[in-house]
Amino acid sequence: MAGDKITREKLAKLLNEDLSREYQAIIAYVVYSQVLKGPEYMSIADQLEQHAHEELQHALTIARQIDYLGAMPSVTARPVKVSEKARDMLKFDLNNEAETIRAYRERVRQCEELEEFAMAEQIREILVQEQDHLIDLATALGEDVPDLGKAAGPKTRKR
Repeated sequence: MAGDKITREKLAKLLNEDLSREYQAIIAYVVYSQVLKGPEYMSIADQLEQHAHEELQHALTIARQIDYLGAMPSVTARPVKVSEKARDMLKFDLNNEAETIRAYRERVRQCEELEEFAMAEQIREILVQEQDHLIDLATALGEDVPDLGKAAGPKTRKR
């Protein structure tokens, strides 16, 4: 949608895509937190359980904003990837969080373009938690936190 003028209708559609991604995160975190095995994953499994609760709050916030814009909130989750390997599941989560952060950064800009400043603040609060999730996952994987800047490619930055 780059270059397209944002409207309330387009914003509601994009927020519904975000809501489907939040549902995906809830399901993934619920499942992953319960199936990760091994002592090296016990700490992150507990964190993932907490992430599931936070993602539910995000979904409620986004659904409220969609309703405010006069649209019906989505009822469909994006597909959830599973694997027999704990590391793969954590990598799936890391990639999903990165995508979510990029989307919400754009949503903040779009909200401000429409002068929906309160909505932009709600999304900023979600962004803070999503970034914390990204850090938790990168740490659990022993990786650098991905650099999600506009000009960033596959580079990462040191924590």
